[in-house]
Amino acid sequence: MNTKTISFPSLTLTEKSQALTADINKNATHSVPGIDVNTGHSIAEALQARLQGLNELALILKHAHWNVVGPQFIAVHEMLDSQVDEVRDFVDEIAERMAALGVAPNGLSGNLVANRQTPEYPLGRASAQDHLRIIDKFYSFNIESHRVVLAHYGDLDPISEDLLVAQTRALEKLQWFIRAHLDNGNGSI
Repeated sequence: MNTKTISFPSLTLTEKSQALTADINKNATHSVPGIDVNTGHSIAEALQARLQGLNELALILKHAHWNVVGPQFIAVHEMLDSQVDEVRDFVDEIAERMAALGVAPNGLSGNLVANRQTPEYPLGRASAQDHLRIIDKFYSFNIESHRVVLAHYGDLDPISEDLLVAQTRALEKLQWFIRAHLDNGNGSI
């Protein structure tokens, strides 16, 4: 068995991280049948941006889950936990599609920080309503970003299109759950 040995004599944490991820961008020389390599890799790069956005959303939802307080605590706490699970499943679907297209998905923390798409989540311990108002904006960002990728790549790859359409539909439903808590009863949030 051929294994790669990595040694870290007197390297900084950053250098160690770079050594471990030096080959993260090695892509395959193939894509899925019916899609040429360049097109497949281009689609996968767009999916990487969505993987990034959804990873951020999952972390934000979990953070809010831990920090929500107030009269709606248990309802929002439990709702957010199930949403985290669903969003994490979306991340996995996108990563697996990228791999099928011949591109190595990157979900490492360094990449997440380096290619951040959204501002820092501004709340720690706060009311359910405060968390939900901000989470609503993060959902909007991800739904709109999915739609951008669909508009640019949907015609090139109906399989990736189908994946993103299903995820967009589910993200809209999850946002609806958030907005139901924000609705004033007259249809305004």
